[in-house]
Amino acid sequence: METVTINRRWCKGCGICAAFCPRGALVLEEEKAVSRDADCIACGLCELMCPELAVLVDQSRKPRKTPKEVRI
Repeated sequence: METVTINRRWCKGCGICAAFCPRGALVLEEEKAVSRDADCIACGLCELMCPELAVLVDQSRKPRKTPKEVRI
């Protein structure tokens, strides 16, 4: 399953989701948004900003944070 799902019927190709993606994981191809899943960090900004509600982010696929090194 993908981290980001784009409903291609609802997507109008406005590019707002791509503009807000901090990792550049969304691009426009053939006037529709497309996800580059390998770059996605599942932050959810694309889903929040899409005016057509065409973007769905699976938060369960969000990369887990690794604990920081602890110095004693």
